Amino acid sequence: MKPQPVTVTVPLGERSYPIVVGTGLIDRAGEWIAPVLRRPRVHVVADAAVAALHLPRLEAALDAAGIAHAATLVPPGEASKSFAELERLLDALLDARVERKTALVALGGGVTGDLAGFAAAVALRGLDFVQVPTTLLAQVDSAVGGKTGIDTRHGKNLVGAFHQPRLVLADTGVLDTLPLREVRAGYAEVAKYGLIDRPAFWEWLETNGRAVIGEGVPAAARDAARAYAIGESCRAKAEIVGADERESGPRALLNLGHTFAHALESLAGFGDAIRHGEAVAIGMVLAFALSERLGLCPPGRAERVRAHLASVGLPTSPRQIPVTYAPDALYAAMLGDKKVEGGRIGFVLARDIGQAEAGVEAPPETVRAVLAEALEAER
Repeated sequence: MKPQPVTVTVPLGERSYPIVVGTGLIDRAGEWIAPVLRRPRVHVVADAAVAALHLPRLEAALDAAGIAHAATLVPPGEASKSFAELERLLDALLDARVERKTALVALGGGVTGDLAGFAAAVALRGLDFVQVPTTLLAQVDSAVGGKTGIDTRHGKNLVGAFHQPRLVLADTGVLDTLPLREVRAGYAEVAKYGLIDRPAFWEWLETNGRAVIGEGVPAAARDAARAYAIGESCRAKAEIVGADERESGPRALLNLGHTFAHALESLAGFGDAIRHGEAVAIGMVLAFALSERLGLCPPGRAERVRAHLASVGLPTSPRQIPVTYAPDALYAAMLGDKKVEGGRIGFVLARDIGQAEAGVEAPPETVRAVLAEALEAER
């Protein structure tokens, strides 16, 4: 017998919504989606690669629930988070004559969810939408919390809107179809929650991380580890989003490692050289290295973070990425981050494992020294 789905609520008053975590949810999606619709009609926005695997199942579930549906496919990859793809998607929605009571359903990873969510925020001045994330990273991070948007030549996620979904369906069964690299990339965001303010969860991950990845364990142990890790991650994010929906306070902690990560992604051209989660893994190691350099946290913590992330197969240094990085170029790219105010970067740094702190400034020369040291390290 399959375990029953777990439901985590994002507490936002009248706009609260459930995150449902379990296996086989796509096959029952109509049952979950129908109650949150204002009219039994949806438009599915699906990653083209994901659609080949899972769209027929989703459409069958919508049919079973009496929900009318159409679909638009989005090319896979970060390049789809663009003005050009947003325009194409909005035209497709308007061509399909969506109405204000039509809901969008995002089927795919973080790229699809961000793009579809932003389209939902602006089409007809706001449509409801549902997230059906199909990557580990999206299930524990990008599908939860209402951040939507696209990239520009100036940097990542610089154009977007806060627009909360009505429902998140995290079907853990679809993770079995992912390449190992994608699972590892998602794991970086799982680890992030332990490093922010859940030291006991971090210790659990140090013991069980390889099981979450799915290496060297029976399928049952893998599934149990993933269910626990995803549930804990969603609870962590729901708690933070409920306290600070628009990132004016505690929600900034979710950016641990991301100032470095976004710069790494930007200089790589948002291409296949580095996945978002891989960049976050490197960024978290750099954030702890900077914290140590500033005397904020005890020595050895950066190495502990590095060792664990490396043990599950994640890159932990920019030298491991097939891109030529330079300290000055990386620092310049970091100055384009959303969190920069008055030309100063407000870092999320750490006082220890599970004790992150937002809005910390660091002397530019110290940041450059940390970057230079990382770039000089052995692969």
